[in-house]
Amino acid sequence: MSTSTRRGASSRSTITTSSTSATASSSTSSSKSVLSKTNATSSSAKRIQKELAEISLDPPCNCSAGPKGDNLYEWASTMTGPAGSPYAGGIFFLDITFPQDYPFKPPKVVYRTRIYHCNINSSGQICLDILKDNWSPALTISKVLLSICSLLTDANPHDPLVGSIAHQYLNDREEHDKIAREWTKRYAS
Repeated sequence: MSTSTRRGASSRSTITTSSTSATASSSTSSSKSVLSKTNATSSSAKRIQKELAEISLDPPCNCSAGPKGDNLYEWASTMTGPAGSPYAGGIFFLDITFPQDYPFKPPKVVYRTRIYHCNINSSGQICLDILKDNWSPALTISKVLLSICSLLTDANPHDPLVGSIAHQYLNDREEHDKIAREWTKRYAS
């Protein structure tokens, strides 16, 4: 065999070895990715279980929440309208969906009960900073529910989801509150 042939054979074995290493490395990387997703899910499940225990022992004022069934990531919540607000006496139902990477991403909370509010649209989506840009892993679902409940007494018309209701809230509060009470009686009683 000539030197050039040996070099060629050597190059081929180097390429083969490199490609086998790359495959092994890719396989290891893929396994680590699966493990990290499993660990993330596992750690999020632990966190959600901890919060479930806390909310069961010490629920936020006017609120209750817990899993819908066996799925720890899908919860239902009930919120009563605070006294002194146009929502007083109403019972509102919300859905809570925890992402797999909770608490590093916020839960998705949606009203299932119709409500007349400038920060809650007809699809039940809620405009609340801690559910978006101001989310922090230090927050819990209890704190989120308290914040949502506080929107019922202190709306934020300067950052509305429904502009026409915010305009009415700012310019004709009496009419706004009258309609909010009517909707509460119609949809949340």
